[in-house]
Amino acid sequence: MDYVRFGSTGLQVSRLCLGCMTYGVPERGTHPWTLGEDASRPLIRQALDAGINFFDTANTYSDGTSEEIVGRALRDFVKRDDIVLATKVYNRMRPGPNGQGLSRKAIFTEIDHSLKRLGTDYVDLYQIHRWDYDTPIEETLEALHDVVKAGKARYIGASSMYAWQFSKALYTSRTNGWTQFVSMQDHVNLLYREEEREMLPLCADQGIAVMPWSPLARGRLTRDWNATSEREATDSFGKTLYGADADKSIIDAVATIAHERNVSRAQVALAWLLQKPGITSPIIGASKPRHIEDAVAALSLTLTAAEINALEAPYLPHAIAGHK
Repeated sequence: MDYVRFGSTGLQVSRLCLGCMTYGVPERGTHPWTLGEDASRPLIRQALDAGINFFDTANTYSDGTSEEIVGRALRDFVKRDDIVLATKVYNRMRPGPNGQGLSRKAIFTEIDHSLKRLGTDYVDLYQIHRWDYDTPIEETLEALHDVVKAGKARYIGASSMYAWQFSKALYTSRTNGWTQFVSMQDHVNLLYREEEREMLPLCADQGIAVMPWSPLARGRLTRDWNATSEREATDSFGKTLYGADADKSIIDAVATIAHERNVSRAQVALAWLLQKPGITSPIIGASKPRHIEDAVAALSLTLTAAEINALEAPYLPHAIAGHK
């Protein structure tokens, strides 16, 4: 496993981050394809054995049960100081006017609930899951600063939003002497490259770590154009992200290179992302042992310039997706 600095911080993270949305009680929340605790634990252990020290979850995943399952597994398998644990806040967790969002009240409530579910005194990275259009960014940023100063989070990060919003947040924190975002968890893969226009250059300029979500486009890059999966059939959010006709040519290019290299399609798609400048740690999902095996193998796969061109050439501009 390779380890890199997390943006401009001194934190060291594995080149791969295990995304934990896959782990949670299936009957809770909106992800019926999740794995329960007994099925989740061996995969978390496999990730640790592979050298992955970076784990990302969220309060809203499976109504909080992802945090519970991941927290128990990590406490059983590894020393707390040896891992980097991330979670997120923003989405609705309970009924009522203050059951979601990034108000001071919501942030203070949700960090405590997350810490209790995770069974830890602090998270290494506390991220806003999306931009809150109903709360002044000053209120959100000062509350996050206070969370850090209280020792409940070591760093703060953000997820999908417009570059102007992220730039405004960085400027506002800097102006007020508040803790600044050190990471951006955004939507980047071979089927969706709109972040290359503004967000990735902004992150490179500001020394921000980039940890893309859905690096395999919800698995679409790993199978034929007309193939589907149980998750795809029930993933309402995923249905809003992909489906453009131009995507078929990219999926076909991945398949061709995988066949020529005698590797899996997942390895090709991940290798492309890992070779892209400015990418810190793609967030991989794993519901089977081979998913982790493929991700680790992608670290050693170097694509040629011709192969990268073949993968990128068919891409056409897409509508912005994933910010809400």
